[in-house]
Amino acid sequence: MTEKSLAVLACRPEQSRGRRYPAETSQTRSDFQRDRDRILHAGAFRKLQYKTQVFVIHEGDYYRTRLTHSLEVAQIARSIARALELNEDLAEACALAHDLGHPPFSHAGEDALHAAMEPYGGFDHNEQTFRIVTELERLYAAYDGLNLTWETLEGIVKHNGPLGGAGQRPVRASIAAFDAEWSLELGGFPSAEAQVAALADDIAYNSHDVDDGLRAGLFSVSDLECVPGVGDIFAQLRRQFPDLAPRRLRYEGVRRMITLLVDDLIAETRRRAIEAGLDSPDAVRTIGRPVVGFSEPLREQEKLLRAFLFERMYRHFRVNRTRRKARQVVRDLFECYLAEPECLPDEWRDRAENSVDKIAAARLVGDYIAGMTDSYALKEHKKLFDLYSIVDT
Repeated sequence: MTEKSLAVLACRPEQSRGRRYPAETSQTRSDFQRDRDRILHAGAFRKLQYKTQVFVIHEGDYYRTRLTHSLEVAQIARSIARALELNEDLAEACALAHDLGHPPFSHAGEDALHAAMEPYGGFDHNEQTFRIVTELERLYAAYDGLNLTWETLEGIVKHNGPLGGAGQRPVRASIAAFDAEWSLELGGFPSAEAQVAALADDIAYNSHDVDDGLRAGLFSVSDLECVPGVGDIFAQLRRQFPDLAPRRLRYEGVRRMITLLVDDLIAETRRRAIEAGLDSPDAVRTIGRPVVGFSEPLREQEKLLRAFLFERMYRHFRVNRTRRKARQVVRDLFECYLAEPECLPDEWRDRAENSVDKIAAARLVGDYIAGMTDSYALKEHKKLFDLYSIVDT
């Protein structure tokens, strides 16, 4: 899609508010394309290959990881953005970046790391994503972070909505400090592209968790048929293809789920944009409500599906047993590194020992653990706590 064919709501790279550190323009890529590419080349993005989505890596190599999930979100976001004539590159950049801050073991790891760090300011994967792209990635000679455009940073920070107001998520410390120097207009909604990326995330994890849950045997297609929407899809499929093999049944059902959700989102977003008379990207930010969204019937169906997945998958005893062990691994590592920084690798040890206070040391330990993959965290735990394990020199 050429820039000339973009909708009036779309963000245009030539009208970007720029980067925190001025950079020469590229002759071959737009600023939003460069943002996408910088995210793809970041070390934190590569690590997503070995970070849990729901199932820990050693449970099987065919389940989703944070990397495959992020790629699926990016594909869905780009398709929706194209249909709505929004900027596909910005939507894709926001989608690819949205999970960079997740620690190992998914939400179990985040819960444990937040609990351990609560006396020192806590841990939040959205804030960690922001810190990764603004300071923790150290690839470029002239600055820390990826030096992304204002629009991509805004999308990363506010992809779930405004911050800081009544009933809104709080503004975390590092985001507040950055915003004081270069305002991201935290109280407003993000661009339509960022909103698309956020709901592409919902579409991806709902549909693909159904796929992974069926594959793992945590529930059956018959169980799903009590859930409005998705149940209707699988019931129709079984009537239409009564002898369809389970693998094909799963794939076809999930494919139809994604199509249903994407089509509904596109139609509802067009309706909202026309109804509100939106005529610019800034109008999207100041309207006071999301412009991208599902229709009310689909929103209700999504809530029921989430409730089903929560009960039958996320709280399944097999998942809970793994989550319990994952939380223990993270707790043990944090307590060990904070109490005995000499157990950290040299660079991290020196920085921990030279921290200005306990809060800074705890934050550094949290950064180190959050950057671990599942397998690395398990290996580190074995080295530190298994008395019969040989420690690498």
